[in-house]
Amino acid sequence: MNNIIHKISSAKLILLVLLPLITCSLSKAQSLATGQEVRYNPITTAVPFLTITPDSRHGAMGDAGAATSPDANAQHWNPSKYAFVGDQSGISLSYTPWLRQLVSDVNLAYLSGFVKLDGLQTLGSSLRYFSLGSIRQTDRNGTYLSMANPNEFAFDVSYSRKLSDVFSGGVAIRYIHSDLSGGSAGSQSGTAVYSAGNAFATDVSFYYQNRLGGEGSKNSLAAGVNFSNIGSKISYNQGSTKEFLPANMKLGTTFTTQMTDSSSLSFSLDLNKLLVPTPSNIVTTQADGSVLVTPDTNSGKSVISSIFGSFTDAPGGLKEELQEVTVSLGAEYWYRKLFAIRGGYFNESQNKGNRKYFSAGIGIKIKTCHIDLSYLVPVQQNNPLANTIRLSVLFNLDRILKSSGQQESPGKTDRDK
Repeated sequence: MNNIIHKISSAKLILLVLLPLITCSLSKAQSLATGQEVRYNPITTAVPFLTITPDSRHGAMGDAGAATSPDANAQHWNPSKYAFVGDQSGISLSYTPWLRQLVSDVNLAYLSGFVKLDGLQTLGSSLRYFSLGSIRQTDRNGTYLSMANPNEFAFDVSYSRKLSDVFSGGVAIRYIHSDLSGGSAGSQSGTAVYSAGNAFATDVSFYYQNRLGGEGSKNSLAAGVNFSNIGSKISYNQGSTKEFLPANMKLGTTFTTQMTDSSSLSFSLDLNKLLVPTPSNIVTTQADGSVLVTPDTNSGKSVISSIFGSFTDAPGGLKEELQEVTVSLGAEYWYRKLFAIRGGYFNESQNKGNRKYFSAGIGIKIKTCHIDLSYLVPVQQNNPLANTIRLSVLFNLDRILKSSGQQESPGKTDRDK
């Protein structure tokens, strides 16, 4: 992959490949091992576009979504939530201009939807397309070759089922295609031939929701967990080198209170941890002032061993492992289920990426559709994520069909209505 970046001679591609780290500021963290100093040590993976928040509702809530109320975008956050969605079918379209502080032609488009098979089972699906814009290709000497348009996409389907009145489970299967050479498939550098990378992954998720204090209570609690992007490694040089997918564990909870007959307020908390190896490069300062770097020994692990080892492999021990957990806090206020105000905060350790930002947004329901808008406000100045805007439009398909004079699906229950 390094040779691909040499060929596509642009700082832009290097920045985009390292999307999760682009807002970072270098810093130091003391290792638990005496005499060693572990500097800025973020975790990197292939296809980081899979981790970008695709829709505006959850983007406005600090990227919290594992246990929020289900909607058409549950495919990304927790597919098992679809089992409790109130409508028979729905679809969502989302668009995010990405890194506008750096470039003007990079964007993420997201299409997701669901259909209920009956009162217990639901099918979901999504298509995510990430365009890296136009990049000028050159050889190692800087001679212009051509213009390239790198892009990545992922397509997945999910199945969710109610396991009880308050608990559900879901699985998803995903195909991932990443073309960083911009269509120059089969391009050669030295003895290696480079092409687009392909991989398969799966998600396993669970969701719980229940009222606190009985049926008449105005308060409810939800919890969710989603193990996502568990799958094969991806290669850009016909298997010569392979890179990890961004396997992730997402844990979340949401507390909702019905403030009045016409308004409700929810608070959400999500914790995320990548289930991939921590780079084991250790920088040691010698007595004579020289610096010794111990190379990474984790990149060659298998997917299964890396998942289980990801909780104990950080060079800095438990202290560094805890730094690898990101925190998302979100709040959502609904008035008459017609207008929503949202806010949130996302925090990542300065030694693991240093992404820290506030978010805000609104939602409006207009007949058979919802329109959501969100805005990101970074903590640091000159942050490339500043002014990130997301727009989502959700359509209630069964209500659209009903308004067109067609009958509702017979699988809809009174509770769903």
